[in-house]
Amino acid sequence: MEQEQEIGRKVAIDIVKANQFSLTIMVVLVVVLFVPFFLIWWDSKPLDQLFDGSWDWVSSFVYVMIGIVLHELIHGLTWACYTKSGWKSISFGVMWKMLTPYCHCNEPMHIHSYMMGAMMPCIVLGVIPAIVSFFIGSFLMLAWGAFFIASAAGDIWMTWLLTKENSNSMVLDHPSEAGFYIIDEDEKS
Repeated sequence: MEQEQEIGRKVAIDIVKANQFSLTIMVVLVVVLFVPFFLIWWDSKPLDQLFDGSWDWVSSFVYVMIGIVLHELIHGLTWACYTKSGWKSISFGVMWKMLTPYCHCNEPMHIHSYMMGAMMPCIVLGVIPAIVSFFIGSFLMLAWGAFFIASAAGDIWMTWLLTKENSNSMVLDHPSEAGFYIIDEDEKS
């Protein structure tokens, strides 16, 4: 506990609540994304084309696993751009109790930089594919985007918590929990 006080103020989220938040996001996405998608494309494309032909569960599972790895890599690549030590500051692992993969940065950075790294997987793997799906009429791409937006629930939640912090403060990723330490300007000196 003393070490935490030396680092800064700890802010953490509950992984179980983050997973519940993810389900809430998925319900919202059904209304916000899936309903308009079907309203746009239902009459324009035959149903088998909307679902991109055949559905292969094994391939879908493999693609999702690759997407999960990419999600963490995107965190790392983005955060590495904002740290002095770059890629050397980044590590990866899995919280085995919750089967939750993670990316950890062991170097403090400005809040906006941390937020950028936190949200980048949601944008790259979720928002962009969801938007593209509306233009090309691919339900599978829409499902991919929705899944990876919902998968970023913890990242969205942490980013929202950071919006309440002083933008001049620094943030240090927590090494073993879903959260971070806030290092205020007066604590650094």
